Amino acid sequence: MLRRFSSTSRPVITLARGDGIGPSLSDAVVHCLKASGAQLDIQEVSVGEQAYLAGHSSGIPPSAWDTIRRNKVLLKGPITTPQGSGYKSLNVSLRKTLGLYCNMRPVVAVSPAIPTRFPDMDVVIIRENEEDLYAGIEHRQTQQVIQCLKLITQPGCERIVRYAFDYAKKNNRKKVTCMVKDNIMKATDGLFTRVFREVGEQYPEIQQDVMIIDIGAARLANNPTAFDVIVTLNLYGDIISDIAAEISGSVGIGASANIGATHAMFEAVHGSAPTIAGKNIANPSGMLLSSVMMLNHLGQADVASRLHNAWLATVESGIRTVDIAESKDKAVGTREFAAAVAKNSELEMLPRVLKPLKYSGAALSPDSTSSRPSLFSDRAALPSAKLQKKELMGVDIFVEYTNGTPSDLANILTSSTTTCKDVGLKLITNRGVKVWPDGYPETFTVDHWRCRFRSMDNSPLPYAQVVKLLECLASRGVDVIKTENLYFFDGKPGFSMGQGE
Repeated sequence: MLRRFSSTSRPVITLARGDGIGPSLSDAVVHCLKASGAQLDIQEVSVGEQAYLAGHSSGIPPSAWDTIRRNKVLLKGPITTPQGSGYKSLNVSLRKTLGLYCNMRPVVAVSPAIPTRFPDMDVVIIRENEEDLYAGIEHRQTQQVIQCLKLITQPGCERIVRYAFDYAKKNNRKKVTCMVKDNIMKATDGLFTRVFREVGEQYPEIQQDVMIIDIGAARLANNPTAFDVIVTLNLYGDIISDIAAEISGSVGIGASANIGATHAMFEAVHGSAPTIAGKNIANPSGMLLSSVMMLNHLGQADVASRLHNAWLATVESGIRTVDIAESKDKAVGTREFAAAVAKNSELEMLPRVLKPLKYSGAALSPDSTSSRPSLFSDRAALPSAKLQKKELMGVDIFVEYTNGTPSDLANILTSSTTTCKDVGLKLITNRGVKVWPDGYPETFTVDHWRCRFRSMDNSPLPYAQVVKLLECLASRGVDVIKTENLYFFDGKPGFSMGQGE
């Protein structure tokens, strides 16, 4: 379904009303946008639950894709993904297809209107939006083990880190904090840290630090005023964004922008809450404040300021939905809250206690240099992006095995590969822990074994040796489930050691 609200105003945006509480929130936000004087031509598309049930696995029918891609700006209500397998995340599909690599979530306390322990909180979380575990590449490999691949790329790291520093510079932010778990995931998170430091050298005027994500999340929850801009990977950013929104007063007021080089999507951070759909109690603030970000992105700074200040004046006056009301008996409904914001917007009301806001109309789209990472052919490439000598030095062969001990498995592998003179079995791990040689009987094991074969003389191997190795194992009935080549880059291992190796 495609519905036009106007045929004369510009620019044209797409509205996806969503599921659950989404339609009522969308009605409220559109009402407020009209009252604020927003100059928009709004085209509506149907995506989400009904599209899933109609057979579109991504939740987006082709006609909706055409509209979204053409209009370039999407305002989206929360979506319900039906339970069961076979349904892809609509948000992930939108982000990856449209190149929305940056998820930006500003979290600002609205105290004393909305109670919080941190009245001075003002944090912007910038989250990588396309990679990490959210790539959704999963495989069942054995009876007992399922794998999810964590993919981190150098260009992906550079794009989001540059965006964070550019955003800080443009908005007079003083510090950028990188949150990772590079003490454990030394290669993947380590790459993100390395790129952060390399890019950071080009912004000496901005304070910068790196924190381990677990202690970083704890400190964010305990003292958010210590942070300014946070840049992090996909999963970590998703988690700490909700933490930040909750401690600011309510997840219900959390807004976000998904930004790419050519397209942008604006949405609340909360879900579709189907259990309260149709009850006129949901808080439209998250989607409303996302629309404010959208207006500023579109260059309608005055309208964005008017609408945001109207929202502040409304909340300040005590007109609030149940999730942020002083008490349930003082709460108003979704429609009543939107009507109050719309009226205050028409009257150009300003808050009296809270500080009025004034937007600049600066687009959230990245600079051309931010959206085009340095590549191997770029003379200004970061050190982490430079082309390195790549040599095959071995292979990890993963097998399913249930019939004996690690030593029994090692005997099978070594006896099967006697004709492969250039490679030898170095170790066997189970869930990353070394179990052969010199393993311990206390180590808990499952049916998924990593068997590491390395070049016998530490010289590079032709891939034909790996093929021959696999043929030898197959001839003995070894159940090989996957392989990972072991490469050196400029003489350094491009793979992690096994625990205990």
